[in-house]
Amino acid sequence: MTTASLWQPLTVGRLDLPHRLALSPMTRNRANPDGTPGEHTATYYRQRASLGLLISEGTQPSEDGQGYFATPGIHTSEQIEGWREVADAVHEDGGHLFIQLMHAGRISHPDNTPHHRQPVGPSAISAEQDIHTPRGVEKTPVPRELATEEIAGVIDEFRQSAASAIAAGADGVEIHAANGYLLHQFLAPNANQRTDEYGGSIENRARFVLEIAQAVADEIGADRTGIRISPAFPLGGLEEGDAGAVRAQYRYLVGELVPLNLAYLHVHHLGDDELLRSFREMWPTALLVVRYGRDRDAIAADIDAGLADMAPLGRFALANPDVVERLRTDAPLNDADPATLYTGGANGYIDYPTLAHA
Repeated sequence: MTTASLWQPLTVGRLDLPHRLALSPMTRNRANPDGTPGEHTATYYRQRASLGLLISEGTQPSEDGQGYFATPGIHTSEQIEGWREVADAVHEDGGHLFIQLMHAGRISHPDNTPHHRQPVGPSAISAEQDIHTPRGVEKTPVPRELATEEIAGVIDEFRQSAASAIAAGADGVEIHAANGYLLHQFLAPNANQRTDEYGGSIENRARFVLEIAQAVADEIGADRTGIRISPAFPLGGLEEGDAGAVRAQYRYLVGELVPLNLAYLHVHHLGDDELLRSFREMWPTALLVVRYGRDRDAIAADIDAGLADMAPLGRFALANPDVVERLRTDAPLNDADPATLYTGGANGYIDYPTLAHA
């Protein structure tokens, strides 16, 4: 049984939202080979427009940013046109779209990218992760360390792709600084062993993320810019140290983000409630919190505890296009089919039944 707190309206940046639910970003591997959204993408997001704030799947800001095959970009004119169709569909059904800007960094493979080049990263250290490619499962290779003089160009890719998202009709963007990808790699000591101003100290390891956030906010407006973090999440082979080290890194990062007055902070939370509480105390705008493994009765727990303003939904929303209605009426939920999460096509993507069709 969901609590009344979920159904209170909330303003996030420029958006007036009807409730506290949102669509969490989820990679679905349904893009076309040229990085344009796939044929069913507009339908997929339209079906979930009642969630109010829809955060898209990870979308690469450049060819170098692609990690997985069949993922979309937002850096060519064709990709902008493809996302315009998605944004229009979401708006027609009353929702709002933020496109998540995701540079995969070292979590990539040459077989998955259009140029087949070596991945880039903060340091030439392999993630040693299995990754699916068109030829099967491979190991992520050793990335090429970004030269100091290249970093400004990567920051500009984020700025330009944010502008492209707005040109496509999106309501804003989410900067992906979480889940083992490039920005998170710069934060993690075992992936970032640089000796320039982007490595070493807490302040230096945060610099890249902060400069991207500043550039994007300057380009499209802070009230159209969100950011996602995942403190201590070990995805992608990252290690961020003990609880004290993680708290020091992320309290510094979030504290430096505060003056930007971004639309929201999105925390993929592993369970350090003391750290989350400190974010709540310092963060001036909306705080989104998602945890692995929540059941439906726990969706509003962080909101009720005063630790969050919104509760993004992942698999509940993936398997239930009408999840808002189902939660509001305490109706049963469809289960997500793991076998079709990343298989392409309509099956397991746009064919989950609504209550009206059940």
